[in-house]
Amino acid sequence: MRSWSGTTVQATNIAHLFDVAENLVIPSQAWTLPMDRRESLPPLNPTRAFEATGRLLSISKAANELAVTPAAVSRQVRTLEQYLGVELFERVKGRLELTAAGASYLAELMPVFAALRDATTSLRASGRRASVLKIRSPATFAVRWLIPRLANFHRQHADIEVQLTTSPAPLNFAREDIDGGIQLGDGDWPGVHVQRLMRNVLVPVTAPSHPVKRGAQLQGETLLHSLARPEDWQLWLKAAGMPLNARRREMRYETSLLAYQAAIEGHGVAIAQEALVRPELNQGTLVAPFAFQLDCGAHTYYFAWPAKRRSSAALEIFRDWLVTLVAE
Repeated sequence: MRSWSGTTVQATNIAHLFDVAENLVIPSQAWTLPMDRRESLPPLNPTRAFEATGRLLSISKAANELAVTPAAVSRQVRTLEQYLGVELFERVKGRLELTAAGASYLAELMPVFAALRDATTSLRASGRRASVLKIRSPATFAVRWLIPRLANFHRQHADIEVQLTTSPAPLNFAREDIDGGIQLGDGDWPGVHVQRLMRNVLVPVTAPSHPVKRGAQLQGETLLHSLARPEDWQLWLKAAGMPLNARRREMRYETSLLAYQAAIEGHGVAIAQEALVRPELNQGTLVAPFAFQLDCGAHTYYFAWPAKRRSSAALEIFRDWLVTLVAE
């Protein structure tokens, strides 16, 4: 708590602090910023409203996040537009979209607000509760690779709470409230750092009760596909020198996790990422009827985190833990 000429300011929360800072009159003898530095700062509450609206592309969702009315958010955004002298949003076919100027400004602001949130969370959590680390992953990778190893991480770092969500969508740190994520691809993505996690080796697998004639080149078989990786069978067949248009039945599943389970149940032959079905291959629940395996090289799973955002201590610990796993 600090006083200036009888005026008391208590930073109970950041929203209250913004309100007070914008309306507080400081006596002339108090320390002040140089004029050019004060004028370079935008009005804070309108800037906060713009960042939430731009990130969510919804005035109502921003209002819900900020605990104010949609009308209040609209007024704050208009105030910022008037201050900057540019339009930040436009309506396109009834949808709220950022203008070019708005998108550019949001890209600069989001790391600032993210750092502010991280700093506040770290300070409030220090010594009182576990650090929260938000990670997103494809469902199959999460179930088959990450979750079996997370118990080890929790034993080593009981003070870090990992909140794991799943989605097949590409990572978008500008739109999502996550600290890091796992993604399949070549690892060459703008605005992120990456750590390669494993080799991506494709191999056909089936149940022991579903024998495959090796000389028949999979003709007459049912090929089990994942909609998340629709080209895997074509890649393997071409690399193995087998005909692409032979007489085969096909079944498609939303995730590889479902395709693998269908193979275990004897529904057909799935194209699998060997590292994700290794336990079943070792146990004999699944078998690989062909010796040929296709290594996809750089196209594999990576752990990614935003390059322009200051990494939290929890994220650095989690990343180092992943590096140790990969090295084993």
